[in-house]
Amino acid sequence: MDRRPVVVGVSGASGTPYAAAVLRGLLDAGCAVDLVVSRAARLTILDETGAPFRDAHWREDLARWLGTDLAGADLAYWPAGDLAAGPSSGSYLTRGMVVVPASTAACAGIAIGLSKDLLQRAADVTLKERRPLVVVPRETPVTRSHLEHLLALHDAGAVVLPASPGFYSAAATRPVTGPDVGGVSAAQLVDFVAGKVLDALGIPHTLFTRWTGR
Repeated sequence: MDRRPVVVGVSGASGTPYAAAVLRGLLDAGCAVDLVVSRAARLTILDETGAPFRDAHWREDLARWLGTDLAGADLAYWPAGDLAAGPSSGSYLTRGMVVVPASTAACAGIAIGLSKDLLQRAADVTLKERRPLVVVPRETPVTRSHLEHLLALHDAGAVVLPASPGFYSAAATRPVTGPDVGGVSAAQLVDFVAGKVLDALGIPHTLFTRWTGR
């Protein structure tokens, strides 16, 4: 059976908890995952978690970042500078890709086909092969150029999924801790966005309680 991973690209925007929640959700669902972490994202991970992310120790650094045991997980890691990596080619089969969080620079580069690093190249390949691409911008407010790049991504077939959590999901299925915001914990808000990402990729999950109309 062909291995068809979901490619997860982490760019340098603030919002690494969103990336961590998406990665945990994919692994919990038994998905194979190919990970690309941009150079700027390493600095953001360090700033937001206090932990480094290093090429030579990526698996142990990832386990520390996610706070989970990765034993048995189907994971591959590709350095952002490796433009000969598997996801740089359309013949490398994947289930799609998510860029989370997606910086405005990453969105711009993908929108114009810049392919300056593996993250952008893999996203460009995902679009040209007509596979699902989800981009999760977190920047606010946005300029006209930001909006134009997001519109270009939409028109190219990507799902533009801003990191906009829903506050109705107070009864989360996964126990969480953290500061409360109107009865919803910060972790629940993060999980809501991660769950919407998995929905867009067609991956089953229980990251949030779905609205039923009641």
